[in-house]
Amino acid sequence: MTTSLTFPDPQHQGGGFNRRKLLTGAAALAGSAVTMKAASAATVAPFGQTGAPTTATQPLPLGPLPGARYPDSRLESMKKPKVSFGPTGFPAFAGTMAVERVATGFRWAEGPVYFAAGRYVLFSDIPNNRIMRFSEDDGHLSVYRQPSMNSNGNTIDREGRLITCEHSGRRVTRTELDGSITIIADKYNGKKLNSPNDAVVAADGSIWFCDPAYGIGGYYEGIKAEPEQEKKNVYRVDPKSGDIKMVVDDFVQPNGLCFSPDEKKLYICDTGFTDGPDNPSHIRVFDVDLAAGKLSNSKVFADMPKPSITDGLRCDTAGRLWCSVGWGDPNEDGVRCYTPDGDLLGKIHIPETVANLCFGGQQRNRLYICGSSSLYAVYTSAQGAMKP
Repeated sequence: MTTSLTFPDPQHQGGGFNRRKLLTGAAALAGSAVTMKAASAATVAPFGQTGAPTTATQPLPLGPLPGARYPDSRLESMKKPKVSFGPTGFPAFAGTMAVERVATGFRWAEGPVYFAAGRYVLFSDIPNNRIMRFSEDDGHLSVYRQPSMNSNGNTIDREGRLITCEHSGRRVTRTELDGSITIIADKYNGKKLNSPNDAVVAADGSIWFCDPAYGIGGYYEGIKAEPEQEKKNVYRVDPKSGDIKMVVDDFVQPNGLCFSPDEKKLYICDTGFTDGPDNPSHIRVFDVDLAAGKLSNSKVFADMPKPSITDGLRCDTAGRLWCSVGWGDPNEDGVRCYTPDGDLLGKIHIPETVANLCFGGQQRNRLYICGSSSLYAVYTSAQGAMKP
């Protein structure tokens, strides 16, 4: 809107200003500025528009990795001596198998979850603002959701519903069976969450999630913003009331979570090393009081070889913990497997930085691994506990 100002009219008697019109015009301009300012304050950035699709060409080949043979040398047992038929004592070995790359072409793959009813894996491609779907029966890859609000961690509840942590939404959501989306958590004590990263669901329906600040640190995997929470906490959402309670507040950057099969233990990664060399890069384990919604007796379960970090965890039915490794020595990129007592059993070497993993397959014995630009898979002799 423009309002003209009245200037001197040389033909007007006296040749002076029309003061009344001048003041009226100035007031209108001021009002217009206020309106424009209000409208500007109401606009928001496009959530998740942080990346661009990669080219249609496949930068990496699919199928067994180059040089693969049986037994696959990428499976390394920590137990000695080794025998010729696979790595001794390491449940990653399943016989006639090797590590495969089953999908590629992503900017940063994270947060896989397996849906047994449909035989597919959902996982996030965070910068490209989408959730991908890999169909296990025929190897078909498709986009499940875009935009995804820069989704990161995904899991499934006991009713078969997708639970998703969203960076740019700064929230945890549930996709209902009819396709609608319910916001589970987006605030704590009246302030926005940082950027929920990973979540697990217990047998009683409670949702436990971590809230580091990675998703608000820039414009690539989320929308840059100032944190409103004083700390990076781990939270529990009550299954009946929906109330959100902080359960741990002493992490530098809490990351992946995983319950033991009996839900008496909760494992949580701390990837604080990304914020400084003196910060931790390890997995902590807590005793769980599920009924009370409390954690206790924290201790370090396993340290990572710095500068590597781990931010993804899953348990098998024997209680062994499988975790991702990446960001450090390329020779350590991949997956580690620990006994329930914290002893390292073996490693699966992957040619890319690994972020997260999950068990899948009809027998729950296929380990899906999100490694940077690709989705990998390997059959194991273990079965996933399949607890979200």
